[in-house]
Amino acid sequence: MSSQIFKALNTVLAFVSSYRHIATTFPMIRSSAEGLLKRPLELSRVAELKALLPDVVEFAYIPRSDLRIHGEAVSQQNKRSNSPDFMLHPQSFAVDTPLGYRLPGHEEEEHVLVLEFAENFRTTKSGNLVDKRNQRFKDAVVELIKATPEGEVSMDLLQAAARDHIPVNPSAKKALLANESQNLLIPEPKDRPSIDDILLEIQKQHWYKNQIADRRTFKEKVAIEGLLAEPLSHTIQQALRESRNITSLYYHQAAAINAIVQRKHVIVSTSTASGKSVIYQVPLLKFLEENSNATAILIYPTKALAQDQRTALEQLLCACPGLQHIKVATYDGDTPQDHRRTIRETASVIFTNFDMLHASILPHEELWRTFLKNIKLVAVDELHYYSNLFGSHVAQIIRRFRRICAAVGSMFHLASFMILLTKSLSDQRVVFVSCSATISKPSQHMKRLFGVEDVEEIVEDGAPSGKKDYLVWDPFNVKDIDSGVAKLGQSGPTWEAINLMIFLMIRGVRVILFCKFRKACELAMKALRQRLSAEGRLDVLAKVMPYRGGYSQEDRRRIEYEAFSGHLLGIVATNALELGVDIGVLDAVIMLGFPFGIANFRQQAGRAGRRSRDSLAVLVAEDFPIDRNYVKFPDKLYNRPMDDLSVDIESKVVIEAHLQCAAHEMPLSKDDAFYFGASLGELCDSRLRKDKDGWYHPHPKFLPYPAKHISIRGADDDKYTVIDVTKAGVPRIIEEIELSRAIFELYEGGVFMHQGLTFVVKEVSHDTKVARLVRTDVNWITKSRDYTQVLPRDIIHHLDWTDRNVDAMQTYRIKEIARSPHRAYFGRVDVTTVVFGFKKIRCVWTLADILSISKSLFRGNKVLDIVDVDTPPYERQVTGFWFDVPKDLLGLLKEKHFNLAEAIHSASHAWMNRFALSPDLRTECKAAEKEYNKEESQRKRPARLILYDASRKGSVSAQAFDHSGEVLRQAHDTVETCPCEDGCDKCIHSATCSEGNVVASKMGALLILKALLNLDIDADSVATQFGSQDSETIVEATYIRPLDGVQVEPA
Repeated sequence: MSSQIFKALNTVLAFVSSYRHIATTFPMIRSSAEGLLKRPLELSRVAELKALLPDVVEFAYIPRSDLRIHGEAVSQQNKRSNSPDFMLHPQSFAVDTPLGYRLPGHEEEEHVLVLEFAENFRTTKSGNLVDKRNQRFKDAVVELIKATPEGEVSMDLLQAAARDHIPVNPSAKKALLANESQNLLIPEPKDRPSIDDILLEIQKQHWYKNQIADRRTFKEKVAIEGLLAEPLSHTIQQALRESRNITSLYYHQAAAINAIVQRKHVIVSTSTASGKSVIYQVPLLKFLEENSNATAILIYPTKALAQDQRTALEQLLCACPGLQHIKVATYDGDTPQDHRRTIRETASVIFTNFDMLHASILPHEELWRTFLKNIKLVAVDELHYYSNLFGSHVAQIIRRFRRICAAVGSMFHLASFMILLTKSLSDQRVVFVSCSATISKPSQHMKRLFGVEDVEEIVEDGAPSGKKDYLVWDPFNVKDIDSGVAKLGQSGPTWEAINLMIFLMIRGVRVILFCKFRKACELAMKALRQRLSAEGRLDVLAKVMPYRGGYSQEDRRRIEYEAFSGHLLGIVATNALELGVDIGVLDAVIMLGFPFGIANFRQQAGRAGRRSRDSLAVLVAEDFPIDRNYVKFPDKLYNRPMDDLSVDIESKVVIEAHLQCAAHEMPLSKDDAFYFGASLGELCDSRLRKDKDGWYHPHPKFLPYPAKHISIRGADDDKYTVIDVTKAGVPRIIEEIELSRAIFELYEGGVFMHQGLTFVVKEVSHDTKVARLVRTDVNWITKSRDYTQVLPRDIIHHLDWTDRNVDAMQTYRIKEIARSPHRAYFGRVDVTTVVFGFKKIRCVWTLADILSISKSLFRGNKVLDIVDVDTPPYERQVTGFWFDVPKDLLGLLKEKHFNLAEAIHSASHAWMNRFALSPDLRTECKAAEKEYNKEESQRKRPARLILYDASRKGSVSAQAFDHSGEVLRQAHDTVETCPCEDGCDKCIHSATCSEGNVVASKMGALLILKALLNLDIDADSVATQFGSQDSETIVEATYIRPLDGVQVEPA
């Protein structure tokens, strides 16, 4: 009977697959199948097929909105004018969850039951597909019979298994009760199975196909206690015991406290969740007990982390007799203006960030003098966060801060000899403490950031840790399955990451899923909503929330509270939660794709097991070269040393900007070179204004507030406000997003995602930078059709949608490359990004290839429409430098059928991989979508390696240009000696490549580097390539005229 049912359903579904406008709802399929069977078709019979063929049958409830498909066929040959089809659908009531709060945006939707078979796509060979499925059914029956134990009946086993596959309608009011009656209650985290048991259970699942490519188990580590040189007071001991249950200190905690008490500057670099905050909180309590007027500044990289640590300190003070009256306050950009005066006058401890120190506290030092005069302690948490250009700015801010503290301590602000007299006293009086995750050379990093020499480095970790398992999870490649029976959508990195997350959560394991980008975070949350709804697990869905940058303060605080309170089982996050925000006990971490570096990998993995219990960290590899390299060589994840953190304290561009600020805070003299370095005299004479007494003041063009002219994070300040206007008359701001993101995500008719919910953009005002959205459930997503043009040239380009003049750009400097006739050029680079349309793509949210965050995001999915939009270009004028690929090499590369884009792209990344400040540089990453297109491209790029500042206010490219030749040689030597076959993250791949390093050629990169360095190339030994590009996208670079008088600088 099951055989007849399967054949009938197979026939009907094969027919339906030929008609794109017919949805495979079960009532429709059932009616047709019953016509063939001549009898009723029961759900239990279909569930038996699902149990027998879990990799073939898709039988579940989905939201009715997912049946809305775009009915018009799309011509792939001819682009059409705008024809969006965006139906708005009424909002329904929110679901009250068992926790007593409402899951924002989670509406109770009407669901429909769908039935689909694997590879239920549009095909002209339905007969072949039917035969393959029928054969798969026969094979499964044989396998079942063979696997049935003696004395058992195969059909009885199948019917028992089928009970778990009868779909539950999540729209039904009784959905949660039904789950309870089926013994689907979620265990309490304390009662969850061990990680060993869970991993064994995973390997028994029907969807497990040996995806565990590597497993490492790190044994538990016992605590190493330390002793204090001076015992703590009874009141502090009481506070630690009552608020934290601390009765003894770990070795690194005790060592740090001993050093701080001796007035030494300290850096502690130990593992995540090792109790580092205690090292500055305990001395702070000691200082307050000794002097009730003592003050302290605690600095954190994010508002969430500051909020978290403020709560912890308040609890500690509240439990400490005699210090309950001490006031602490958060002083950041969210602090209301009318509260700031009270904070300055009454708070003993402020929680802030370097943005506020730079823009609010130091420029108004006269308002903070009493606070600064009594300061005893400055603690900077997560010190590893401060590197590259941001770290370079922070280093100068700290020097400005030290200078002000020295002057305020003496109360003689304008006497340079008094500054010099008091600077040594102030360094003894103010103790700088920093905490960091495990980094290389921690004391060196702190010395460069703070400008101090006497630093006590503590790296021996005394904290205990539970047993931890690390997995490298290599998703089962759908290409390896018979194309006729591959399970619909249940393959690929994102599907498997979500599948693992659900599997862990329903067993009481608290898990965080890290995604590299915001959109990936939103898409994963959307997929979780749909999957859990389809399975009737609203109880689990109610305990999952997304978390990323851009959410409102209220949303962030609510999510943090729910996580810390233990209400959540799952969090889908970007690296916004990579830092040490206490979000409660986490048992497992899943990383969707290799993070941006080894340090990020270890930091994210460290978020699990924060309370000494066994834990799990899983790296789900994506199908990108850098991920594949770690699948092949997993030892690198654990054995490779971390790169040194880079801070440039000699950048004249950065120093000059902060000298303008320092002179505004308090006039400068040449003696201030003690703080700002040897270049101060030159910069003051050439860039600042000198009065008749010899004091230096800011240049008038920076007045009245020089700090406003510096963006210390290197980001452009313009932001778009995103407003939900679904409810008439009740607009609601849901996000503020940067201009650099808005251009790709906010265009009329596009789908915008927020907390896993879909909104359609109805209106965008680029003048007021406001976007208005309407909440609607759709089963499509949109992908912008865009390109970025990077041009250091003064010609007119014919672009594929319009003619556009590009402003003339010039060469400012030219530099020799040692022992080479070729040159490096530095000058103005124009970067223009244009979004000229979008693709509307039918989306089944469980499909992994849809959920990928790369440009291959939509590969193989149904393009429902191609829509043109008219948006203003996003234009930036920045500085950068470039190398022109020699003409004779271009001829050789073409002769040997090299893909020029691959070679140039890889050579650019090879150079960046050898330059310490490269995170603040950009290059034009090459997209497979364009470079491998069979159609001839009308937009040709010059054969040039271009690297430019990520921000209009950046200065790194000038420093990079100064070292361009030597870095070029280092890049060549690295690529030539790297043992990898096709490239890795040490030679030609970049973890931050926006196109996933797909367009790459190690040999092509090496040839370009050799040619620029004038090294010998044996043309006869260069192998002919077989993967040449289908159309030419690269042309010979033209010479860029320099400014008058520019001379070639020696190498």
